[in-house]
Amino acid sequence: MADPIVASIDVLEGHPLHELLSDRAYQVLCLIASGKTVSEIADQLALSAKTVSTHRIHILENMKMSSNAELTNYAIKQNLVSRTD
Repeated sequence: MADPIVASIDVLEGHPLHELLSDRAYQVLCLIASGKTVSEIADQLALSAKTVSTHRIHILENMKMSSNAELTNYAIKQNLVSRTD
């Protein structure tokens, strides 16, 4: 039942939602979807954990999602990460 809802928000004005993110937000999305923690992402990108958390909040808002699980599901469906990352 949720798949039609997700499919309807997957594209905005002809572009997948992730293409509307900044480069940094896209990096954070991919790392979240690959299972990295906020601390791991912060270390990898040389950011503070608070900055990563702020990016996460903005990603969720911009993509109209409410959890890391939704972001991960979206990223897998869009082939942004593999199922074994």
